[in-house]
Amino acid sequence: MDDHEILKEVEATHVPDGSPFVVKPFLHIILHIIEDIFQRAAPSVPGFVQQGSTQATRDLKDDKVYQSGFFDMPDLLSLTINKVSCEISSKCFGGGDAHETTLGFFNTLARYSWDAKVVLAMAAFALNYGEFWFVAQLYPTDPLAKSVGLLKQLPDILKRTDTLQSKFEALSNLIKAMLDVAKCIIEFKELPAQYIAPDTPEMVTATAHIPTAVYWTIRSIVVCATQIMGLIGMGDAYIVSTAKSLEISRLAHKVNSIHSHLKTQLNLCYKIIDEKRHIEAYQALVRLMETPHIDNLKVLRALIYAKDDQLPLVEGSTRRRAGLELLRRKNVLLLISDLDVSHDELFILEQMYQESRQNPTRTESQYEVVWMPVLDRTAPWTEEKQQQFENLQRMMPWFSIHHPSMVDPAVIRYVKEFWHFKKKPILVVLDLQGKVVNTNALHMMWIWGSLAFPFTSAREEALWREESWRLELLADSVDPAIQTWITEGKYICLYGGEDIEWIRKFTLTAQAMAKAAGIPWEMLYVGKSNPKEKVRRNMATIAVERLSHTLQDIPLIWFFWVRLESMWHSKMKQGKSAENDLIMQEIVTMLSFDRSDQGWAVICKGSEMAKSKGETILKCFGDYELWKLNAQQKGLIPAINDYLRELYSPHHCNRLILPGTTGSIPERVVCADCGQLMEMFIMYRCCTD
Repeated sequence: MDDHEILKEVEATHVPDGSPFVVKPFLHIILHIIEDIFQRAAPSVPGFVQQGSTQATRDLKDDKVYQSGFFDMPDLLSLTINKVSCEISSKCFGGGDAHETTLGFFNTLARYSWDAKVVLAMAAFALNYGEFWFVAQLYPTDPLAKSVGLLKQLPDILKRTDTLQSKFEALSNLIKAMLDVAKCIIEFKELPAQYIAPDTPEMVTATAHIPTAVYWTIRSIVVCATQIMGLIGMGDAYIVSTAKSLEISRLAHKVNSIHSHLKTQLNLCYKIIDEKRHIEAYQALVRLMETPHIDNLKVLRALIYAKDDQLPLVEGSTRRRAGLELLRRKNVLLLISDLDVSHDELFILEQMYQESRQNPTRTESQYEVVWMPVLDRTAPWTEEKQQQFENLQRMMPWFSIHHPSMVDPAVIRYVKEFWHFKKKPILVVLDLQGKVVNTNALHMMWIWGSLAFPFTSAREEALWREESWRLELLADSVDPAIQTWITEGKYICLYGGEDIEWIRKFTLTAQAMAKAAGIPWEMLYVGKSNPKEKVRRNMATIAVERLSHTLQDIPLIWFFWVRLESMWHSKMKQGKSAENDLIMQEIVTMLSFDRSDQGWAVICKGSEMAKSKGETILKCFGDYELWKLNAQQKGLIPAINDYLRELYSPHHCNRLILPGTTGSIPERVVCADCGQLMEMFIMYRCCTD
């Protein structure tokens, strides 16, 4: 018979009357007992003991909750289990037609659901199986067991364990497969109906397959019981016969295939359930974030960890676990990133954070930072990722989430859709009530540091109203020497680029010009954005040859340029452009300098400023004798600007490369030199040096 014909016969025996719904709460308990019996049976027989099930091998008598649940089990179930157990003893002794015997058990269990059928049948088999091996285990030491064992001819069995080892191993494999199928069927029956309907294709496929799975499990019970019954009064012919062992092996293969198919369908169902739960959680989060709150705890629990049984935070200074209560009614800055965080970025952010903590009475220090790692949950979590996560966590003096798994997929979706997180880190600001006041305050942090507190749009507008384009805005925060030079009334030249030969020519020419002009002169190399090894080598060469000052380290060079990009983004957010805002025009000029293939320079003194690209400014300084009279009359910087206008060529090519991961790419950008509309291109760049 094929499975289709078998299914028709099996379904003809299925006549549930609706009364045994009391079975449902006890199926897990019964299955637990079954597993425990199989686990403990015949521990001395090689190849039989199953390893790794701590739940099944725990001491049952100490589990009071488990025992109370068991003793509350209705008499109906006990009677059914014992009835089927007796049928197994009578029908499986001496063999017989396995299919007809199996159908007989289905008739006995006709009133029960499919999951109850398989569990009750296995319980009946476990009862016989456990009794048999219980006597076998106690036979050597217990007089009662010895007497019973003699009647069952156990001495012959125990003498031949080596010969029977392969049979026991085959039994073990089949019993494990039967347990796996039973657990899988129960899981199907317990899937939450509110997330997956019975008519879902995946459920329909599984439901259609379950009766067949139950049939082959109960038929396997029949064959296993026949094998055990055959041990009683066995002879040499039985021992050497391999027919039963081969049948058990074939059944084990078939039942394992059934389990594999059910598990695949079960995983598909869980995927549907997870997706619906995810949608439900996401919608609940959206509603929560739009609702006013008394404090920020509800929002933080939803964003970081919804459960109360664990401490979700790690304190940066002490490395101790901490609860969200420490953040109650505080301004919280969520630093959101993946594991590929720039160490330069962390270095600068740490400096700003530590500076804000030096005077705890200052208003701008009244915030806490929490690192929220947002990762792809579909990618496997490896030891390498764990190490990378822990290394980053150790670098952070602020709070961090204990583990990335504490960020729910619904939160990850919200962060990406509402806060536009893609790849680059963002700093989301929550006020005392948990309301989002800024979806990315990093730009404000880079420009003004903690002075930007509370990081609102109103504060950003107020800070820009107080600003003008000057050296203090451009570079004061990247090197303390700049403020000293300003106080001393020196001319200050910032320059950058990667061509060391141009750097040598320019610095020597600039110093010669300054000496000839008799002015106090300082030069500072600020490299290039996204600094790599070439910039590092340039800094070393400049220091060794004493060509000029340089910023102290690579992170400060990165910071100089990221501040300019942040100014651009901040101004863009306010609707400013190079056409209607002087500061924006200067920012665009500086960014275009950096994107060119040559060097550049900016010369400042007080409110005066001159700037140009490499070859032009080099020629200007080299031609000092041609414009020195103008410098003596107007001043150095006005004279430089006059001469640069003479050198200006209408034929030029400016490039402005902006990060493509911020979501704020303008449709219209004008050239900082000529005011004409710049043409837009798409560029893909690898940032290796």
